[in-house]
Amino acid sequence: MPKKFNFITHIKNVIEFQQLPKELRRLVFYSENKNYWVHLEGLIKEILATSDLPICYISSDEDDPGLFQEHPNYKTFKIDEGFVRDWLFANIEADVMVMTMPDLHQYQVKRSKHKLHYVYVQHSLVSFHMVYREGAFDYFDTIFCAGPHHIREIRAMETRYNLPPKNLVEHGYGRLDAIIKEGVNRKILQKYKDGPMHVLLAPSWGPNGVIESGAGEKIVDQLLGLGYQVTLRPHPMTIKFSKDKIIPIQKKHINNNRFFYEADVAGQESLHDSDVMISDWSGAALDYAFGLNKPVLFIDTPRKVNNKNYKDLNIEPLEVEIRKSIGCIVQLDDIDNCGEYLKRLASFNEKIDKIKYKYVFNIGKSAQVGSVSLRKICNAG
Repeated sequence: MPKKFNFITHIKNVIEFQQLPKELRRLVFYSENKNYWVHLEGLIKEILATSDLPICYISSDEDDPGLFQEHPNYKTFKIDEGFVRDWLFANIEADVMVMTMPDLHQYQVKRSKHKLHYVYVQHSLVSFHMVYREGAFDYFDTIFCAGPHHIREIRAMETRYNLPPKNLVEHGYGRLDAIIKEGVNRKILQKYKDGPMHVLLAPSWGPNGVIESGAGEKIVDQLLGLGYQVTLRPHPMTIKFSKDKIIPIQKKHINNNRFFYEADVAGQESLHDSDVMISDWSGAALDYAFGLNKPVLFIDTPRKVNNKNYKDLNIEPLEVEIRKSIGCIVQLDDIDNCGEYLKRLASFNEKIDKIKYKYVFNIGKSAQVGSVSLRKICNAG
């Protein structure tokens, strides 16, 4: 579709949304792209199933599954990620806006000039103060917290920077619940008695990431050489900005029937099929460990720091604290021995199952808890 036509279509969608009766746009969800649907799906479906509250769903991705759901109380709108979206956010009239996108009011996306209650829903289990930019959550009214660490961190920020107190909800994490549910519904894969261990390489992105640094290619080469089955699952941003690091790996192993490539991080196939994950600072490692009770081998790349002042809170980020409890750490200069480290991970499965309830709220029930909270917030307005 030509860009001009896209722009006109997006304008029409905004007009259609703005012309809805106010009672039909009380609760609005915004999704940047299809990868965020899994974090909002449970909340939306639970509200539609248990109440008459109408929902508007706005997405900037034409492939977002949320745009294709059908329900009498559910309306969808596709807009761009640029001018049209930014104008709509600055002028939107609704009661409650729910989103998984941090940095509200810090850059192009501003709070509306009208009175709105903004709710942030987690799209990762990682801590708030190292991976996210400083001030990323300052302009939200309510934060749905995945675990106790999020509550500690927000309260510490409020104290440290003299911020007004936010409404913090002990919510949980929808992505984790979806992984657990899928695991229960799946048939257990029967491996051959002497079948190879299946390793999922799923790192984060950035200049120091496993794939971008070149370490990923060495790890894939090594593990395939040792007889392992390997799935390479890059972060979407790695695919977008560093495809030149991925293509050589694909070309080298295209004829190897033990090598697989997965570009869709919204899917779950490789999570369930694999035995262990290799990662760095990706939040997907926590999803994997807590969702499936499977261990993670962490490559100790430099920390992913987007807030240089994160140490001011004097709180160890969860993604740092948890590593030795859910797997092993490999130094960058020791990656040639990844095969040896993988052998040490067999004993972690039961250990992970016992500790995950300490770190995540309402496992298996986040949608129910969150939907009740959203209905209360809507009614309070």
